[in-house]
Amino acid sequence: MTENADVIFVGNKPPMSYVLAIITSLSSNNLKEITLKARGQAITTAVDVAEIARNRFIKDLKISKIAIGTAEMPPREGENKSRMVSTMEITLTKK
Repeated sequence: MTENADVIFVGNKPPMSYVLAIITSLSSNNLKEITLKARGQAITTAVDVAEIARNRFIKDLKISKIAIGTAEMPPREGENKSRMVSTMEITLTKK
């Protein structure tokens, strides 16, 4: 998690780590809304995290907004062209 408690960046950790971060943020910070941000391969993990949190742990959690896009990444070492990577933001709202 970052210093901004209402945004969680999804990466390579197991999905339950992010589910725990959602539960902790919503309960301790009295937040009503939290955003999952992911790009590339982590998008599938972000979708899994949102569904696990909604269906197993917080029943009144709803998906209020989904935003998709593309970000330009700098070239990797040995490459000469930048590359495009898909991005997704899932906003979850607690009623």
